[in-house]
Amino acid sequence: MPTVGVKRDFLFKALGRTYTDEEFDELCFEFGLELDEITSEKEIISREQGDSKASGASDVILYKIDVPANRYDLLCLEGLVRGLQVFKNKLEPPRYRRVSPDSGGPQRLIITKETAAVRPHAVAAVLRNITFTQERYDSFIELQEKLHQNICRKRSLVAIGTHDLDTISGPFTYTAKAPGDICFRPLNQTKEYTATQLMSLYRTDSHLRHYLPIIEDKPVYPLIQDSNGTVLSMPPIINGDHSRIRLQTKNIFIECTATDLTKAKIVLDIIVTTFSEYCAQPFTVEQAEVVYPDGKTCIYPELAYRKEKLSAEFINKKVGISESTERIAQLLTRMCLLSQPTGVRDEIEVEIPPTRPDVIHACDIMEDAAIAYGFNNITRTTPPTYTVANQFPLNKLTELLRQDMAAAGFTEALNFALCSQEDIADKLGKKISQTRAIHISNPKTAEFQVARTTLLPGLLKTIAANRKMPLPLQLFEISDVVLKDESKDVGARNCRRFCAIYYNKTPGFEVIHGLLDRTMQLLEVKAARGEGYHIQAADDSTFFPGRCAEIFVRGKSVGRLGVLHPDVINRFELTMPCSALEMDIEPFLGHTAETLLTHDVPMQETIKHQFPAHSQSQAALPSRTPTTKTVFGDMSSQAGLKALNDFLADRSYIEGFAATQADAAVFDAIPSPPSQAFCHVRRWYSHIKSFQTERVRLPSAKSQFVLPPTPPASTNNTSEDDIDLFASDDEEESTEAARIREQRLAEYVAKKSKKPALVAKSSILLDVKPWDDDTDMAKLEECVRSIAMEGLLWGQSKLVPVGYGIKKLQIGCVVEDDKVGTDLLEGAITAFEEYVQSVDVAAFNKI
Repeated sequence: MPTVGVKRDFLFKALGRTYTDEEFDELCFEFGLELDEITSEKEIISREQGDSKASGASDVILYKIDVPANRYDLLCLEGLVRGLQVFKNKLEPPRYRRVSPDSGGPQRLIITKETAAVRPHAVAAVLRNITFTQERYDSFIELQEKLHQNICRKRSLVAIGTHDLDTISGPFTYTAKAPGDICFRPLNQTKEYTATQLMSLYRTDSHLRHYLPIIEDKPVYPLIQDSNGTVLSMPPIINGDHSRIRLQTKNIFIECTATDLTKAKIVLDIIVTTFSEYCAQPFTVEQAEVVYPDGKTCIYPELAYRKEKLSAEFINKKVGISESTERIAQLLTRMCLLSQPTGVRDEIEVEIPPTRPDVIHACDIMEDAAIAYGFNNITRTTPPTYTVANQFPLNKLTELLRQDMAAAGFTEALNFALCSQEDIADKLGKKISQTRAIHISNPKTAEFQVARTTLLPGLLKTIAANRKMPLPLQLFEISDVVLKDESKDVGARNCRRFCAIYYNKTPGFEVIHGLLDRTMQLLEVKAARGEGYHIQAADDSTFFPGRCAEIFVRGKSVGRLGVLHPDVINRFELTMPCSALEMDIEPFLGHTAETLLTHDVPMQETIKHQFPAHSQSQAALPSRTPTTKTVFGDMSSQAGLKALNDFLADRSYIEGFAATQADAAVFDAIPSPPSQAFCHVRRWYSHIKSFQTERVRLPSAKSQFVLPPTPPASTNNTSEDDIDLFASDDEEESTEAARIREQRLAEYVAKKSKKPALVAKSSILLDVKPWDDDTDMAKLEECVRSIAMEGLLWGQSKLVPVGYGIKKLQIGCVVEDDKVGTDLLEGAITAFEEYVQSVDVAAFNKI
């Protein structure tokens, strides 16, 4: 969102009243804006360049206001004030008019055919008898810059030129010439330059150098001249100094050259409507003629008003309100959309002014009605429809595998998705052309050149950063890699992979092989050829010859495992043998995606080997309730289902805000899935059905919703006196058992409370980057190590080359998670802004 800076006092003066900061913040919110910051010019300079540079700067309070990117009419003080005044009903929406000159014909801009090769379109207009003050002049210049950065896309689509009409004479010519044939005195310069010289001059200019690539490779450069041959501008680079705007300027000739004619028309309309209020005849703009190479003549600015019709019901339904047609028309008028009822049912006619090019659909009008009504005034209601959410199967499988890998003794690592070409090719003994890698077109550093095609380099770099930790190091990662795929519309696809690595004094191939077997056991894939999985010998330059195997599942290759080649280990600065496993997990989605994986052996294995069940409560699901009688009625009847349907119309569950045993009981009371006629019951039924595998763990019900079955009539003459209804012996035993259980629980709690609390710690590797190769790295490290916090222990460090002679400081530390966070560390380090450009977390591991 663009941010507009306005001086608070001038803003309040234009609005006609003074606001507190809180009041103005609330006003901005009501109008759909956001007061982002309250600052001053001095504070901004002090923050960005230091206190020494801020001396002498203004202390005038500035409001930084975030404006929606498509509201070009609010990009300056004039537009903001006009919009807020109309919104507060203090001003009627102005009516903009295009007028002819008082004498003579309109100013003419002639486009030649040579411009077709660079910027083929141009529009123009005149602001006549305008009065500038210093504040108005500054706002006029600032609006052009805001438009250039926003809709003009940094002048690539549209370039704006404003000229003092009294210093030039028409008709004007928009043409294109060879760079050597263009010569004029540019803005703020004292001598003339050719276009070629200007390109060299502005190559080091912090502001204009960004626009040079737009035309520098073109055979001809565009320029605008008056009838005397005076150069007005060379768009989109610079205007001429001869026709520059000054405070005393009364008549302004505005031209916009463009590659997009629609954008040019919008930009011209915004500029002239915003500042036409300062003309002798407010809100009038003098027209200009534009003559195209084919002889076609167009009159600009268009200042086109258009009308749209929509119903009040549409707005009420979409916003969630219930307002009359007249009231909605008033709301839209407050947003500068002059509206009135047509008298045909609830139809409203909305007039869209030239200042609102953002309104292109009925939904845009509806949004303005909602803003004027006030989002905080919209009554909160329960949605009329419900959906049952399910976890994305691939993510669900990933989460379940992550838990089991951690239970197997492996530590999870999360690495960057981008890496260097060397990481995925040279260091692994492969050629970059064989990797199917996606390359970054303009990488900022050598460390982020391509999207990773394998998870292995990231884990090896994590081990290299933590090789001082006690052995063995067992790491795993389940994340996406990116591969080229011509069948996809973007030419690439993500592939979810699982990678594990074992680093010790011995290779530990048997550990990685065992992890593979455990993974397949959890995924319910048997060790067999054909429908199961098997491994067979393979050759891969990343692995040691004769110590590499390819993994096949149902006849398809899904990955590899083996002992890494010594050369690969050395390239990652490691000194001990290492075994690794990497495979795709997407082929396992199928039937296992919705299967509940646990830390137990799969149920079929339990039955096969007669292992004891994990829990008697999980051995079997509870039996269905043998009755259909509920507090809502008989669930086997239409009347009972209708009562339940009405009850669930604004509820997700039978009781409370989460599924409980009350839902399970009523679910069991329904003999068959409800029909479509009972939509709320059907929605609830489908949702509760998804809890069947874990219903025994649902919270107990607070109330009884299912009525007990009616007991059968007695068929014998047994007297009630002959039946022991109270089972007094059993009660005595139960009381004694309860006493013993409570005693043991109390002893356990007391014993547990004496154990010291565990302190969660993490090992962090930080990359501290300097500004340039002249930075004193020893002083930088001294600054970093001077940071002292409770729970922070600095470790070893080293300097790592980045490129062009620049080195970064790579330093490790151990922190207590409850006391020190990465954000706190980064903030403390970047405070040494004289030495530090940025701080990145290169590795983060729980201890």
